[in-house]
Amino acid sequence: MARRIRVGYARVMQETNAFSPVPTTLEDFRAVQLMRGAELGRACGRRGREIPAYVKRAELSGFVEEAERDGAVEAVPLLGAWAISGGHVTREAFDTLLSGIAEEMDRAGDLDGVFLSLHGAMGVEGMRDPDTEVIRRVRSFAKKPIRVGASFDLHANLTRARVEAADVMAGYRTNPHRDHARTGARAARLLFGTVRGAIEPRVAWRSLPMILGGGTTVDLLPPVRAIFARLRELDREILSSDVFFCHFLNVDPALGYASLAYADRDDARANAVADELAERLWALRDKQLDPPLAPEEAIDRARRARFRRKTGAILFADASDAVGAGGPGDNPKLLAALLEHATDLVSYVPVRDPQAIEELWSRAEGERVELDVGAKLDPSGGPPARVRGTLRRKVTHENLKRMVHLDLGHVQLVLVEGPALAVKPSFYEAVGLSCWKADIIVAKSFISFLLYFAPLLRAAWLVKTGGSTDFDAAFRLPFDGPVIPRDSVMEWKSRDAMRRGLR
Repeated sequence: MARRIRVGYARVMQETNAFSPVPTTLEDFRAVQLMRGAELGRACGRRGREIPAYVKRAELSGFVEEAERDGAVEAVPLLGAWAISGGHVTREAFDTLLSGIAEEMDRAGDLDGVFLSLHGAMGVEGMRDPDTEVIRRVRSFAKKPIRVGASFDLHANLTRARVEAADVMAGYRTNPHRDHARTGARAARLLFGTVRGAIEPRVAWRSLPMILGGGTTVDLLPPVRAIFARLRELDREILSSDVFFCHFLNVDPALGYASLAYADRDDARANAVADELAERLWALRDKQLDPPLAPEEAIDRARRARFRRKTGAILFADASDAVGAGGPGDNPKLLAALLEHATDLVSYVPVRDPQAIEELWSRAEGERVELDVGAKLDPSGGPPARVRGTLRRKVTHENLKRMVHLDLGHVQLVLVEGPALAVKPSFYEAVGLSCWKADIIVAKSFISFLLYFAPLLRAAWLVKTGGSTDFDAAFRLPFDGPVIPRDSVMEWKSRDAMRRGLR
């Protein structure tokens, strides 16, 4: 019978866009998930709802369910905090969350280990590699030496400090992400075995000077599909393996795609797998996405796609203001282009504008209104768009806060107080709009919408208007040398050796 162990679980998750001027505060965590102790325990597992209005079962639920299957693990809830991607987390918010974990660990008493659900691309004011700092501090909070395991988003940035800080790690293997709970369960199995001494994971990892590549990086599609199939094969051969695509708008000189492998008591095997996966990633360096379209070009294409529009909708992915990648969501340039150039097409557009919401909230539904929208959180996305139309509906959303539907004629505008996370039809349905009636639907996202809009999606094009999530924005970040695709790089092994401290 397995030795009984006590393992705590916690989350501090946020993905940071270095170019967003909008800081992520404690209030942003409260809007998605901020739970402690027993409340977190009730939310996790098959009977709870871990991230209300977003994800029913995520990494912590996967961990709890794996503990239940094990039968000899007491899963101890500590703290869960998740915020939508955005600007740097304030130091006050970060310290508050870590203090909460420390208090809950002190209350929990002796623990044998802690599982952490992290993103891997979080930024905090005045701090390098804050995800690793979370791991280190959790160790320091413990009453005795403990094992620490962590799960990461597929877009985590793997660092030498992080590999050395954690006992075991596991990452998502889907994009768009849909294996949150499975990843938590896989990390849990590694952690439980390590705590008991049943396994002795030997780790190997590689870091590539490459921040974009692999086409769409959708796991179900080539060219990356073969890599994820290989990871599943390797599950039968070693303890665990992963690849990470990194968040290209995160600040770290050693930013890049990475591979990770754990083998039981076998350094040579772990290194062989890490090398193999790194070579597979490197082979994708020239598989770049097609350049995003200019708004007018995208509108013209949509106009010519008559059959597609009649049977569904065309989706414009606002590549310059992707909320899922940390964009503020208030860039109005695509709205302005649709107002001017798509008068014969029905378009649905989201814009985040708390100031406009406040101005409109006292107005009556059915009233004619005129105001400027957008470019207030991030003025560099301006100028604001001047709109005239009818206020059709006002609603309060559980997570997105207040929402207002403005009927501008051929454009249906949805103003939102919280994140303009229009990746599901339910975003528009919340204000009474049917996505089947649209010719063009705007999502401020790169690919997350693919899962949810699939039934009506007839085409999806990236559109560039100039903003904080442009692909080439990352070229201005400080790197430790040339990176793909900004530069020509002939080989990866010398930079990998430098990043791993081998030279």
